[in-house]
Amino acid sequence: MTNNKPLVLVLGGTGNTGTSIVDGLLRSGNFRIAVLVRPASVTKPKVDNLKASGVEIRIGELSDDYEKLKGYLQGVDVLISTVNARFVSQRDIIRAAKDVGVERIIPCDWATPGARGVRELVEVKFEIRDYLKELGVGHTIIDVGWWMQFYLPLPLRSNAAPRFKEMSWSIYGTGESKNLLTNLHHIGTWVARIIADPRTLNKNVIIWEDEVTQKDAHEIGARVSGDGDALREKRIYVSEQDVHKQIADGRVVYAKNPTHYPSTIPLLWGQYMLSIHFLQENTLENAKRLGYLDARELYPDIPAQSLEEYAKEFYSLPEPAEVYVRE
Repeated sequence: MTNNKPLVLVLGGTGNTGTSIVDGLLRSGNFRIAVLVRPASVTKPKVDNLKASGVEIRIGELSDDYEKLKGYLQGVDVLISTVNARFVSQRDIIRAAKDVGVERIIPCDWATPGARGVRELVEVKFEIRDYLKELGVGHTIIDVGWWMQFYLPLPLRSNAAPRFKEMSWSIYGTGESKNLLTNLHHIGTWVARIIADPRTLNKNVIIWEDEVTQKDAHEIGARVSGDGDALREKRIYVSEQDVHKQIADGRVVYAKNPTHYPSTIPLLWGQYMLSIHFLQENTLENAKRLGYLDARELYPDIPAQSLEEYAKEFYSLPEPAEVYVRE
């Protein structure tokens, strides 16, 4: 019997965002799902888990020749990219997708809304958005705000590297800037609705579940973690001047080795902190000003988790810092 459900091909389907999306698509039951996997990753347990879930595995690299890319896209209705946009070119796979008749492309965004000229990584993403429009291919831009997993302070018991603890314990400026937040593991639930919705074609959509100040998030952390004043004493206050210095210093390191991921972190992190905490770009008001559709208005039936609710899950994890580790 023929399965007429749309076929979705996910790039980067074993990463954090990709895993959330594949899980959400599977839960919806409305799609056939394929994941493009690099030959070196075929034997990894995550790939075995995908196969066991009924996901089709297509083996290849985004750097493969153009005809091979078209082959990976055969029968695909929707292409979703969650690859690292800074290091992996999406242009050829997007062009191939248009050539084979893919109906909708969701490029790698999955971050916070904002303007051009602030963040290096977002500049790369804006170039891809321009390319999609230039090709005239159907697309949807999806941003998700800031992960809740990165917004709460790590508890004292965490075995994370000191730099990660310090990142999580930092409060920028007065801590009173609001930020849109989404639980990483819920992204796929929203995506399953967005990619099937004609209202979102050739539009930008913002997924968010809560909007909270950093100051309030750290208070939630101190209370729910049980660490109380001991965690409050760990707070590190970072000024806008400090962030500009981090960005300047980061540019020097970045210039020496722009293709080495760890070398990019000080610059990219500093630029994101400037954007979300001092320029206050990661707010619902700003997203709407930039023309984003509000996922919560589009799908009011999807329950949105509050940061307070998520904190109970976060601090019950054996190691809450698990998302800080990049595989």
